[in-house]
Amino acid sequence: MIVKEDFFLRKHQELQVSLNEVQKRAVLQTEGALLLLASPGSGKTTTIIMRIGYLIEEKGVDPNRIKGVTFSKASAMDMKERFVRFFPELPSVDFSTIHSLAFAVVREHFYQQGMEYQLIEGEVDFKEESAPSFDPSFANKKLMLRKLFQQHNGENITDDQLEELSSYISFIKNKLIPRKKWSTVPCQVPHAEAIFQEYEALKRTNPQRLLLDYDDMLTMANDAFSENRTLLRKYQQKYDYVLTDESQDTSLVQHAIIEKLVQQHGNLCVVADDDQSIYTWRAAEPQYLLDFKKIYPKARILMMEQNYRSSKAIVDVANRFIKRNKNRYDKNMFTENEEGEKVRIKVFPDYEDQSRYLAQELAKFVNYKEAAVLYRTNSSSILLINELERAGIPFYMKDSDNRFFSHWIVEDVLNFMRLTFNDARVDIFERIYMKCSGYITKQQMIELKNVAGDESIFDKLLNRVSLKEYQSKQVKQLKQTFDQMKETEPYRVIRLIRERAGYDKAIDKMSQRLGFSMEHLKDILMTLEEIARKEKTMTAFATRLKHLASMLKTSKFNKDHQAVTLSTLHSSKGLEFKKVYMMDLIADVIPSKSDQKESDEGNKEPMEEAARLFYVGMTRAEQHLELLSYRKRSDKATKPSPFLVNVNHMINPPEEANEQKQSMGSAEVLHNPHALSKVSELEVGRAVKHRVFGQGEIRGFVDEGIEIRFTTGVKKLSIEMCLTMGLLEPAE
Repeated sequence: MIVKEDFFLRKHQELQVSLNEVQKRAVLQTEGALLLLASPGSGKTTTIIMRIGYLIEEKGVDPNRIKGVTFSKASAMDMKERFVRFFPELPSVDFSTIHSLAFAVVREHFYQQGMEYQLIEGEVDFKEESAPSFDPSFANKKLMLRKLFQQHNGENITDDQLEELSSYISFIKNKLIPRKKWSTVPCQVPHAEAIFQEYEALKRTNPQRLLLDYDDMLTMANDAFSENRTLLRKYQQKYDYVLTDESQDTSLVQHAIIEKLVQQHGNLCVVADDDQSIYTWRAAEPQYLLDFKKIYPKARILMMEQNYRSSKAIVDVANRFIKRNKNRYDKNMFTENEEGEKVRIKVFPDYEDQSRYLAQELAKFVNYKEAAVLYRTNSSSILLINELERAGIPFYMKDSDNRFFSHWIVEDVLNFMRLTFNDARVDIFERIYMKCSGYITKQQMIELKNVAGDESIFDKLLNRVSLKEYQSKQVKQLKQTFDQMKETEPYRVIRLIRERAGYDKAIDKMSQRLGFSMEHLKDILMTLEEIARKEKTMTAFATRLKHLASMLKTSKFNKDHQAVTLSTLHSSKGLEFKKVYMMDLIADVIPSKSDQKESDEGNKEPMEEAARLFYVGMTRAEQHLELLSYRKRSDKATKPSPFLVNVNHMINPPEEANEQKQSMGSAEVLHNPHALSKVSELEVGRAVKHRVFGQGEIRGFVDEGIEIRFTTGVKKLSIEMCLTMGLLEPAE
């Protein structure tokens, strides 16, 4: 043990790195299978690097005989940089992504088989219309899927549909789902299964030159290891020790590759946190971790539970919150850091108040890099960047695939507006005629295009195109609606487009037919309305959208500068900030409506994953954590996220815990139609009824609370929570 302790002492002197007892045991447990469960902020990367250094310096293992496999390219780079920093004198260890490993296996397998292949991932720099149909020289996954969708549905695929279709295909491959069970995988894209079948067939049109996507790399590497025993033995003999990081994000096919790789020696260290598994929709297999001893019966399981990142107040709430999940290892995250300030909850009257508040708070920062704003979906960031830009606050957006401003909904709204400036533009009307209440057919549209002259398209339709009586009536009303839009403020224009022009009804029908999420589409429209509220003209509104789109694109250059980080909860994993604000914490956002629906139907996993996502967000914060919600959006009442309610119970324990918990946690509280919902209704002297404490009288206001005299005594209650949860109603 002297040599071992000398190693830790030497590294402490050289690097000022001290490991706790569990971390030391993880370093010393070099032989056999080890599952290292690392809580957030528990120093897992340091432990991993020290373990590798120990293998080389103390056990004399050749660095070339150690393989480190990570989930992402960024993680692999981080491992390499950290290793060089800790052990500058040692030769480099082979760190790579699982895809990189699979690619090396497939490349060698095909070389042995005398076969050629072509990777079809990546962006194309030509318009799909100009590309020859499936010419191998133009082979591209997205282009192929676009064309197949068009052939099956007679329409162009949207970016959202393309993403869902790609995820569907990737999910099936990563889950190793056999062909006969493809139909059991849900997908809202019409004819998804048939498109997938044809896509796979197209890639194999030329047996001497296979077309491969990234997921094929994984499935074919797994197949190569199963079929090519010589190749498998070569890789098994290449590495004596294998380590995988972020293994809660690993799919079944990825696990299968690693299993085969370590079959002979069994020296595998799996680093993961089942509480941070948030990618099951990408085919991640968190259950694999829970079943680890079934696959590796002699495996050792160690839990790194000490958090070095966050204050005690944050760690305690996050730990108690995630313990509500059932399908997990029984870990108990703790910290020896200072208590720090309480987790804060703020509930605003309206959605827009949330972004204004954030802009005001972030404007106080000297070092913007210390702050992050996290949200469930990218659409949540649009109104926020609108406020941040107006306040002159620089930001860096972590997710570069925000397609809000290029979404077809945005383009539709702008086309409606363009037509108000010149209603003779047949080309613009052709793009939106199917999405308004004129009920014009394709044949009638052809007739309209053939009518010469510069008069209004509405006059052409009424006077020179054969319409049925009900169509004429609708076109007249549509003309009146467009006349109303002229010289009208953009917010009112969007309302007219949605209500009078029939846009909402049209996209609702499209959603039913093509599998769009109407909830998502309405969210985009509401965001456009909120941006439009501050603009006086349609021209100013269009200019504002263009400016915000440009700001989004250029925000990536702010990554290493003084800028606030904006990120989805998914993309925030692995990051840490002094202050974290989690926004849009309302029901149907987190957890989503589909999460709740599946839970009601008996499948608890989506709700547990949503809770894990919430937990990931909370544990990004070092010193300050704020949870933000609101009571109303676009004049419609919202309900707080049940996760927010849970956290509130923890940080503001009710005076009568059992009764109050039952009351505030019940769905009835959130739906109380008689509840007081405005501060103005909380008049001193007013008789009120509380769900738990019964009848009382409002005595006055103190700090952010309200004092009410009940028969059991005077109690101080949170105004925000009373109004949000619907806890008070007028007494009879």
